Amino acid sequence: MIEQRNMVKVGMADLNIITEPGIIRTTGLGSCVGVTLYDPLTRIAGMAHVMLPSSSIAREGTLNKAKYADTAIVALVERMVGAGASSARLVAKIAGGSQMFQFAGAGDTLRIGPRNTEVCKQMIQDLRIPLLAEDCGGNHGRTIEIDRDTGILTIRSVQMGVKEL
Repeated sequence: MIEQRNMVKVGMADLNIITEPGIIRTTGLGSCVGVTLYDPLTRIAGMAHVMLPSSSIAREGTLNKAKYADTAIVALVERMVGAGASSARLVAKIAGGSQMFQFAGAGDTLRIGPRNTEVCKQMIQDLRIPLLAEDCGGNHGRTIEIDRDTGILTIRSVQMGVKEL
């Protein structure tokens, strides 16, 4: 018998939460960082697929808060608290932030993956959310999903296999 599970998908520069049993997933993490937050009491899980470190470089007319590390994590916390989670109980796990391409002599501008990771970790620290686990760096892509019932973060990579955090 095949089990049907509720699945919420998070696209690039997107964020969402899950409040019912099931999983929340994002694919195609390269230099992007997948930030997951989880309230173990209410079992509300949230995920943001962060593309860039800072909204200060935004050029779009209406700011997409989910796109930038400095705005996405705050927006995700607000969405989760609005659904009944407690910001005091949230815990975080992150994955991604690869340096997908090497550029000879490139400066900090092209270190998007490491910069995304640094800013996500700083925002999580600033919000006083414990960072329980991370799988960041390298030069490979990742697909991640968090189980709403357990808070377990599963990371799939063609090069690195499957791991659970």
